[in-house]
Amino acid sequence: MIGRRSPIGVLTERQRRRLVDAVSPHLDVVAVTAMRYWHPLTEEAAGTLRKAEGIDEIILLPLYPHFSYATTLSSLKEWRRVWGPPESGPPQRTISQFYNHPLYIQALVQRIGSMLRQFPESSRIHLVFSAHGLPMSLVEKGDPYPKQIEETVRLTCELGTQQHSGWPKTHLLCYQSRVGPAKWLQPPFLATIERLGHEGVKEMLVAPISFVTEHIETLHEINIDGRADAKKFGIERFRMMPAVGDSPLFIGALRDLVLEAARVAAEPGKLQAAV
Repeated sequence: MIGRRSPIGVLTERQRRRLVDAVSPHLDVVAVTAMRYWHPLTEEAAGTLRKAEGIDEIILLPLYPHFSYATTLSSLKEWRRVWGPPESGPPQRTISQFYNHPLYIQALVQRIGSMLRQFPESSRIHLVFSAHGLPMSLVEKGDPYPKQIEETVRLTCELGTQQHSGWPKTHLLCYQSRVGPAKWLQPPFLATIERLGHEGVKEMLVAPISFVTEHIETLHEINIDGRADAKKFGIERFRMMPAVGDSPLFIGALRDLVLEAARVAAEPGKLQAAV
């Protein structure tokens, strides 16, 4: 239903290439993609870096804007398992989160703004931010994810209100992709659609706030299942914000994060880094 496969691999490769182009004037960089559950796996990425010559530093850049034990920390643990002790190779630096980076927030506002033009009176619609859910057991252990999600929503609406006269007056946050019977962050995405439909809401824009590429959670869970439910419950105009992807603003945010982590001046060839 979404094209026989998830596009996340292709889209992440586009991000990788754009990031290399963006940092190349400042760094001699080798960038590799490491995925947790599909190729190129973390082990493959580590193998590529071991073959590279002259690497002075490794910068780990999880493409999760918000830190969570279930995503960011899990990916970093897998890297450490595959790579071995940090002292076994070049120095390593980690970019653990960027949920409040100004260019990331600007990229979200730009994407939302491009969709608002599809509504006759965009200020009157409901802007629904949807983030990947998380078991409450992790939140109770101190996972910062929900607080960071809330801050991203706050910053996005604050900037959006400044930049768009038709920014929606009503916004809300919900969570999707729950798995299993355990208690997860509330409210659920599909239940939120049902409630809004029963309340008479007719127009809705969904902004996937925690995803930086399109994949099954956006293309199917939101844009197919969510759209079908919206129609069933009387919502007449349903739109989904495209992910920030390889937009210049988002790549600019990643570029700034990498250069800050490398701690180098903007002279070409000063440091050879692996990202």
